[in-house]
Amino acid sequence: MSKRQRPTFIRRNAPVAFLLISGNIIKAPIMKSLSNTVLSLRTKAVGRFPVLLVFACAVASTTVAESAFAHGFAGKRFFPATLATDDPFVADELSLPTVSRRKTAASGDSPATLETGTSVDVTKRITPNFGLGFGATWLRQRPDGADAVSGFDNLSANVKYQFYKSDEHETILSLGADWDIGNTGAKRLGSESFSTITPALFFGKGMGDLPDSAKYLRPFALTGSVGIAMPTKASTATVDDSGNNLVEQHPNALQVGLAVQYSLLYLQSFVKDVGLAEPFSHMIPVVEFSLSKPIDRGGDGLTGTVNPGVIWAGRYMQFGLEAIVPVNGRTGGKTGILAHVHFFLDDLFPRSIGKPVFGN
Repeated sequence: MSKRQRPTFIRRNAPVAFLLISGNIIKAPIMKSLSNTVLSLRTKAVGRFPVLLVFACAVASTTVAESAFAHGFAGKRFFPATLATDDPFVADELSLPTVSRRKTAASGDSPATLETGTSVDVTKRITPNFGLGFGATWLRQRPDGADAVSGFDNLSANVKYQFYKSDEHETILSLGADWDIGNTGAKRLGSESFSTITPALFFGKGMGDLPDSAKYLRPFALTGSVGIAMPTKASTATVDDSGNNLVEQHPNALQVGLAVQYSLLYLQSFVKDVGLAEPFSHMIPVVEFSLSKPIDRGGDGLTGTVNPGVIWAGRYMQFGLEAIVPVNGRTGGKTGILAHVHFFLDDLFPRSIGKPVFGN
């Protein structure tokens, strides 16, 4: 599922409301096997979130373990849906909601701004190895010394084709492209009038093929992507309040995403049962890096964030929670928070909306 470079968010009560609704719709499969649920949160750190997480983990831990997941697997390796970087696999999945909150730095005449986003992202397999995705984000910006503004950011779409999988070496490779659709968001939020297309290579590699002498390194895995963000307009000409002509350049940029994971689920199941109890036995500590470097048209240097956090994993859904830490002074701003509630539609509804349109 595509992750936007800018912060994204959710309605405050959406996680609770959706869980209550989904509990009625999918009560039987969840109560039959939620102990294998994958919870990966990009959720906003509000007081209700810890309660929601504890509730979900408690429900999951009281259910009966079931057979293997269909979602995000290569051999014994389960790759969770990461929060800030793109997944290497193709799947039917829904992030509802994804929430982020961070204060950006002042720039030129623009003051420092507290930005909160609530987003919904959905992907659908057309064939077992080819999928389409769509996303929408509601933003609220509160500049220092000014009134808050809100509205939709530009819509996004993506395609992905998984062309390689090795169960033996726990490896997945995919090709895809993300499309930030210009002129679909609110101008008052600074949404671009042009589109940006980002073709990319996506990868996932588990370390389960390491020798016995390094068995405690086997729970490690790497996922990530490398792509080039290409604006459809090289520059934009504007006129300031004094009548001066201004030209803003839109450089192509190298985009790199990387997630380093250590799966306690893998440790317990395939390396050694170290006696971890729920909810810790289903946790996946993760550190993500989301980096961007302009490569032409006078662009500035490297910017990005490093996001340490944790994912709680079960069978039908996941919660994830991460900090958003600027990598350098050029990125600017303060540390923020990112969280999500993520549903595996292919595991929830394998015979209906969770299966590919064509093929098994």
